[in-house]
Amino acid sequence: MSLVLYRKYRPQAFSEFVGQEHIVKTVTNAIAKGMISHAYLFSGPRGTGKTTLARLLAKAVNCQNRKDNEFEPCNKCSSCVEIMKGRAIDLIEIDAASHRGIDDIRELKNGIKFSPTKSKYKVFILDEAHQLSKDAANALLKTLEEPPSHAIFVLATTQIYKMIPTIISRCQRFDFRKLTSPEIIKKLTTVVKKEGIKIEKPALELIALNAGGSIRDAESLLNQVSTLYKDLKKEIKTEDIKDLLGLVEIELVGKFTDFISDKKSFETIRYLNEILEKGLDLEEFTKTLIGYLRKLLILKIMGGEEGSTNPFFGYLSGFTKEEIETIKKQSENFTEKDIIKIIDIFLEAQSKMRYASILQLPLELAIVEICEKK
Repeated sequence: MSLVLYRKYRPQAFSEFVGQEHIVKTVTNAIAKGMISHAYLFSGPRGTGKTTLARLLAKAVNCQNRKDNEFEPCNKCSSCVEIMKGRAIDLIEIDAASHRGIDDIRELKNGIKFSPTKSKYKVFILDEAHQLSKDAANALLKTLEEPPSHAIFVLATTQIYKMIPTIISRCQRFDFRKLTSPEIIKKLTTVVKKEGIKIEKPALELIALNAGGSIRDAESLLNQVSTLYKDLKKEIKTEDIKDLLGLVEIELVGKFTDFISDKKSFETIRYLNEILEKGLDLEEFTKTLIGYLRKLLILKIMGGEEGSTNPFFGYLSGFTKEEIETIKKQSENFTEKDIIKIIDIFLEAQSKMRYASILQLPLELAIVEICEKK
């Protein structure tokens, strides 16, 4: 059975890690200088590398060939190989979502007392740590206060605000951020070269744009696309990605926004129903529309001068030059207050669509309200 791409190309060295430079630098410096903490807390969105970095940390501190003042694991010694193959006895990974009770933590505490079987350190990775029950979290707290010298804890969470403050205070905390589109594209480019996948660059950019800052989601999307078109032996195009993901053309949303700008409620509603008759997913259209209006608002706030000094243009990765020109012109027809109000109305319509007997009715009412108020 072949591995999925995000598992096959999981970084096996710190140099392969994408993004989170500030965290990687701090952790590798600590490893090189022998200043390992007994407890780490990795928080941030899913798919941003928390568990991967935790495994790299475990591999580096237990690497048998790593020398002083170095931090990269050799990936050749028995300890490194066992961790890479997922059979290391001294690396204990616990899913707090399914092991969240006080009895699970008591069992963990009993196991901590024993020295590592083969390695220098026993490393405990507690995933989704925020799901621990209150009693379990309090039991873990005592262990984090006075752990044995051979134990290292790495707690990973996507919801840091659910962690009790006393646990946070006893860990070195690192906040992971969502990855940027260029960072995701860089990793995907490496993967497609190694896999021999023929895909055009705009298609890769579209995958990165729809990954929501998650490298794992991006690799999963690429895996899905490459599997679907593998036997066709053709270059994967942007249109193929849009068809697979059910994405809405930016051109459709741009034209819809033009009608709104001109206060043409009848023409806007007619246009909406025309594209619906062609099989458009209305919920996806509304989601794309709100995202488009958000970019319009950011452009209005930051100004439209293109260049590296204007951070706004990072938000437009995945847009063609023509689409960027269109959104710049459209921003001139609205005030900031206009756009904020329009977004609010469409967000309310999006919420009402879940319960509407006629799916497009909340959107049509929103169009009428906007055109009357504009």
